[in-house]
This record gives sequence, structure tokens and C-alpha cells, in this order.
Amino acid sequence: MSNIAIGMVGTLCLFGGILVGINVMVVLGLVGAFGLAALVGFKAATALLSTVFFETTHSFHFSVIPLFLLMGFFAMRAGLGEDLFEATTKWMGNLKGGLAISTTLGAAAFGAASGSSVGTATVFTKLALPQMLNRGYDKSLASASIAIAGTLAVMIPPSALVVVYGILTDSSIGALLVAGLIPGVVFALMICLAIWITVLRRPELAPVDRTQYSLREKLVSLRLAGPLVFIIICIVAGLYIGVFTPTEAGGVGAGLTFLLAILRHRGLRGVKIGDTLMETVRTSAMIFAILISALLFSKFLALSGVTNALGEFLTGLDVAPWVIVVLISIIYLALGMMMDAPALLAVTLPITHPVMMDLGYDPIWFGVFVVLLVEIGAVTPPVGINCFVVQAASGGRVKLEDVFRGLVPFVLAGFAMLLLLYLVPQIALFLPSRM
Repeated sequence: MSNIAIGMVGTLCLFGGILVGINVMVVLGLVGAFGLAALVGFKAATALLSTVFFETTHSFHFSVIPLFLLMGFFAMRAGLGEDLFEATTKWMGNLKGGLAISTTLGAAAFGAASGSSVGTATVFTKLALPQMLNRGYDKSLASASIAIAGTLAVMIPPSALVVVYGILTDSSIGALLVAGLIPGVVFALMICLAIWITVLRRPELAPVDRTQYSLREKLVSLRLAGPLVFIIICIVAGLYIGVFTPTEAGGVGAGLTFLLAILRHRGLRGVKIGDTLMETVRTSAMIFAILISALLFSKFLALSGVTNALGEFLTGLDVAPWVIVVLISIIYLALGMMMDAPALLAVTLPITHPVMMDLGYDPIWFGVFVVLLVEIGAVTPPVGINCFVVQAASGGRVKLEDVFRGLVPFVLAGFAMLLLLYLVPQIALFLPSRM
């Protein structure tokens, strides 16, 4: 059997294993390991395995993942999502669809600190959904706005998912983190615009909140929300001007968020350091295991020649490059309905990244583009994971079909953002090009 044939069989085994429900990490590792053994022999494959394990767990650059995760868990443990929602509600709540817009902006800031799409959706479902429903908001609009707002967590830096992309593609992590800022903010504003237009067309979906807040109340609401936003700005600014590396940025963010958590709980007791560290270790171990398995599979594909063959086939097609981009986008949207984001990147990037580079696209731009694709997939029916999270965290107040029914304007906003990012790549490349 030729090397390419072995590579194709391995790829089919990978997707077959995923479809029958085998854990993505397990099937990636098994296919990669056995595939390498079939290509280069058992001894050489064993040497490659040990190299991948050592490089992944020993490299200083990989420490950025647990540090960003620790920052996020401290933010969630401190209840900073509650502070952000209170602040945005007092400043924006009187607009048409004001509570939904407040949720989007609060989730954008909290998601930047937590880096977790699912975590952000869970927190804001518990915080914002009861408030919206109690004030007469339509169930579909309220729940769908929370589901899509959760996706902002991986767009606005710092983002662990962007770091995963950087590791898998050997791209500059600092540039990738900075690149997500403008697209993330623009996407948040597009979601707010989608809410405003929806409510303008159908005012009955979201009664206007007539509660008035004094300037003093508004300023007081920023007592902890403001410092968290300031921390995020400092991290991005520090990366941009080169004050610290991504790993140092993660350390600074985790340390400052830890101090905010202590202030929020007036001591260490409420922070639950032991539980927070254990959650960080568990999540880091899962991501590292996926990365190790993905790198094994990537080496297997490269040695088999499948990556080069597929790249030559796609780039050799007599079609415009945008057609290839559309095909790749459809693949990500489809798979994003069924897989979590790190696993999806691990499975697809060994194939899609070389193709996009052969077509001449910038790796930093593609990183932002593909992360947005993955997160739109996370809310797209029939399996969008954020939708299930919102429904589960609602305590039975909304049904899954309510969430799906309200997603149409937000998914359209996501597609509009993808188109804008494709037509104006400088949205993602402007800041990295000036670092």
C-alpha cells in the first residue's frame, strides 16, 4: 500500500471514529500513532512520539494556555460577570433591546477575560435570562442573544483557542491575540445592531426598560467591571507594544484577576483557590492531550503525503480562490455543529492550513477567520453546543427550539462578519502589521 493510500485510510478511520462517538483525542492519537508506525516502522514512530510529547509539555510557549485559563476561572469564580452585566445594564438598558445589548457587551468583556464560549454562555444565561424574561422579553430573542454573545469569548483577546491555533500552525501567538481585537469588537457591535434592528421591526419582542439610573449609580457600577476591562486593555496593549510576551501576558492577567477576585469576595475564602487550580489543571490537561494527539496526526498526514496531495489538488483547480474559501467555510460550519472548538481545529488544520497558505492567504488572517467560523458553528442548528448550554442553564424556562428560532438574525450577522473579514482583511491585519 502506498503512503498516500495509508494516509487516506487513516483519515477515513479518524472521521469514522468521530462519527461512532469515540473521543476525538483518543481517535486522533491512535490514528496518528499507528499511521506513523505503518509509514516509518515501530522504532522510528516511537521516537517521533516521544519527541512530540516532550516538545509539547516542555516548551515555555505552551504555558500561555494554563495561564489564560487560570485568568478565566478566577474571573468566573469572582463573579465578575455579574458586575459587568450590572454595569452594562445601567449604561445601556434604556435602549430598544437594551437588556439584550447589555448582555452582548457584558459577555464580550467577560468572555475576553474567561476565554470560554461555553462558560460565558452559562454565566450570562443565569444572570441575564431571568432579567429579560421577567421584563417581558421574547424567549427566542433573549436566549439566542446570549448564545451568540458567548461566541465573543474566543474572538476578543486574550483567547486560549487562538493560542491553540497558533501552536498547531506554528504562527505568532502574540500577533494572533492582537489580531482578534478589532474583529471581535466589530462583531460585538454587529450583534448589537442585529438586536436593535430586530426590535425596531418587532417592538413587542423587547419592551423598553423605563428604569432611570443616576450618573452616580452608573459610575459606581464600574467599580469592578471597569478594572476588569482595564486589565484586558493592558494585556492587549502590552502585547502590541512588546512590553511582554504572550506567556507573561497570561501571568499578568491571571495575577490581576486574582486580586480582583479577592476584592470581590473581601478575602481568599470565596475565591476557592484549590478548586480553581484544579479546574485549570483539568482543562489544561484536556487541551494538551488534544494538542499532542493533533500534532501526531499532523505528522502522520505530512509524512504520508496526503497534505501535499490535497493542497496541490485544491490549488490546481480552475476556480477563483474565494471558491476554495467558501468550501472550507462550509466544512468548518458543518463540523462545528458536532465538535468542540479545540478538537475541530486539531482535526482540520493539518489539512486546511497548508491549502490556505498555498493559495497565498495570511496565516494571521486565517487564524481570526477560522476561529470565527468555529464559533458560528457553535450556535448553528441542529447541534450548536452554545444553544444546548443556554437551554440547560435556563432551568427549564426556555426550550431548545426557542433558542434555535431566535438565532436567524445573529447567524446572518456572523455571515456578514465573515464576508467583511474576507473583503477587508486589514480588519484583522492592521494591528499585527504595526506591532
